[in-house]
Amino acid sequence: MNRPVGIALEAVRCSAGSQDLLTIDSLTIRQGERVALVGHNGAGKSTLLRLLSGFMTPTQGNVRVFSHDLGQPLPAHELRALRREVGQVMQGLHLVARLSALDNVLIGSLGRVGGWRSWTRCFPADEIHRGEAALHAVGMLARAAIRADRLSGGERQKVAIARLLMQGPGLILADEPTAALDPSAAVDVCGLLREAAATATLITVVHTPALLPLLAERVIGLKQGKIAFDLPIAAVNAEKLANLYRPAGESADRHGPSVPDQHRVTGQEVFS
Repeated sequence: MNRPVGIALEAVRCSAGSQDLLTIDSLTIRQGERVALVGHNGAGKSTLLRLLSGFMTPTQGNVRVFSHDLGQPLPAHELRALRREVGQVMQGLHLVARLSALDNVLIGSLGRVGGWRSWTRCFPADEIHRGEAALHAVGMLARAAIRADRLSGGERQKVAIARLLMQGPGLILADEPTAALDPSAAVDVCGLLREAAATATLITVVHTPALLPLLAERVIGLKQGKIAFDLPIAAVNAEKLANLYRPAGESADRHGPSVPDQHRVTGQEVFS
């Protein structure tokens, strides 16, 4: 049985001045899909995430995320509703450095907790219990009282994922969630992110091909702001990725260019 459509883009163009950042004729993502975005820097990956989160309005075209029409700026109340449904794990982490791990996780409950409680961080007991359970789920409960700026990079990403669990969004956007992590921590974070997205749509910007099978069932390659390929993970190999990352106009030599950041994670190469 086909899953319902969660995201739909038609005739979309995003531009800055005279420069086109993203041009998509048609793209559909069904609810519950796990999708990876790959491509060189400036290919349009982060632009697509900003578009889907409501932080950017397309220059033209139709964008729908769940019940929200993002083809034009949303009124404030609908934008707040969208943000409750969209969770994000960004490369810059977006944790509040001076707050504890638990307080950062509790920020994920602000869609349910408003008014004076949100301003004073005086959360109801049931929300605190949920926050502690989320930290336990990512193995961080023992670090609940530690300030975010005293945690390691991997620990901070785990706190960000616990915040997702607290929020319970229908769509998770992850922009290079394993950036600057060592291979072991990267694998751990991918596993936790996948678990956090068990009932959600997951779209992840990935720069390490070896992590693709951990995060995605479908891979969309972007090049110069356009979709170069949209394939199931089983159809993506090193040659397709090398072609994607090759600069425009450059032909491959007989050995082909290397793919950026292709690491061994489990002792076997992902792509043969």
